[in-house]
Amino acid sequence: MTDDNMRIADKQAMIDWVADGETPKSDWKIGTEHEKFLYRCDTKEPVVYEGPDGVAQLLSNLLIELGSAATPILEKGKIIGLKDGKGGSVTLEPGGQLELSGAPLANLHQTCAETGRHLRHMRNVADPLGIGMLGVGYHPTARREDISFMPKGRYKIMSAHMPKVGSLGLDMMLRSCTVQVNLDYSDEVDMRRKFRTSLALQPIATALFANSPFKEGQASPFLSTRAHAWTDTDAARCGVPACVFDAHFGYEQWIDYILDVPMYFVHRGEDYIDVAGRSFRDFMAGTLAGFEGQMPTMADFEDHMTTAFPEVRLKQFLEMRGADSGMWANICALPAFWVGLLYDDEALEEAASLASNLRADDVMAARLSVAKDGFSGRLGSHDVYDLATRLVSISNKGLRRRGILDLGGGDESGFLSPLRDCLDNQRTPAEMLLDALHGEWKNDVSQIFNANSF
Repeated sequence: MTDDNMRIADKQAMIDWVADGETPKSDWKIGTEHEKFLYRCDTKEPVVYEGPDGVAQLLSNLLIELGSAATPILEKGKIIGLKDGKGGSVTLEPGGQLELSGAPLANLHQTCAETGRHLRHMRNVADPLGIGMLGVGYHPTARREDISFMPKGRYKIMSAHMPKVGSLGLDMMLRSCTVQVNLDYSDEVDMRRKFRTSLALQPIATALFANSPFKEGQASPFLSTRAHAWTDTDAARCGVPACVFDAHFGYEQWIDYILDVPMYFVHRGEDYIDVAGRSFRDFMAGTLAGFEGQMPTMADFEDHMTTAFPEVRLKQFLEMRGADSGMWANICALPAFWVGLLYDDEALEEAASLASNLRADDVMAARLSVAKDGFSGRLGSHDVYDLATRLVSISNKGLRRRGILDLGGGDESGFLSPLRDCLDNQRTPAEMLLDALHGEWKNDVSQIFNANSF
């Protein structure tokens, strides 16, 4: 274990920290994170933080709902989240989106059940406050100015910096929701293979889970408006790190990438000090303005690592970050897709082979292509629909080979059923929403609050 208070002057300690994430295959876990929008049931407006029926009250009530094992996460006396006592946590995204960061679990049956328990607890505390929960990738009706920031110091710094480096960063912060899965690696070679493969294929997940075709009460030009927002947020910390495709890529090259990401803040006590745009390398050299002569701690480095937002991120596990949020079945399908591809040796071999000719430029171009066109997009020389079909089949076989059964005798491949349905219909979730808009909803986008609420 690394001491968070240890001072660091060179990158070896950071390399060692990432290497500490190496985990034997027998101990590989699945950590699922998912976000949802909170809205007032009567007006469909976003929920503010303060007030007797606001986000703070919701979190306080959830703390009671979860029992004595749960503990609050406070910042300057304000509740901004909680730890559930079982390895998971509930936290706030910048615009009040509520995120469950699930516990590391052994199989998909457990992680999907965890999601179900969380949603039940949330309904128990949200319903009495007149709060609803919406499962989509981008807010369908609210304007940017309709959503207020949550009282977290890092968000204040980020929101001031975002407009300087991209036109859509504030929209990403306030109006987007994602579902992601965190997966283990056994060693540097395994990390490299999984990172390269999953980064190259991340646009396929974006297409399969595209679920944000509305913006400000209208049909958006994009099937994943969330994914489009990420394309113009901050090129220095988002997108597709080209280094991952280098033949010699490993822990050290990843740390070099992280050190090149401009800083946002230094966290001291309960204060976040604004150092946006400055260099962590200067911090290590003792020359960071305002912190001259001071060296960063491992905790500073870990904070800094959370401010890089590529489509796949390496910490002490690999985070798959390319999917829109959705309903319960799709929340379970996202980890299933990646576990089937990356946790079975034969499946990983097949997926890596399909991705072998793809490079960073191909993936960058595909991010915009799939955000706009979904299954009709392109990834390098690949047709996205055809590649998605092959990958879901590979994942299905990988999950079946894992052979982990529930009490009814079903294996984990059942969690892929929403993806099979999309492929059978050749329609992304977003296109199904658009079909509803132009059909039974009679062009009323607000009907999504009835159709896609938990």
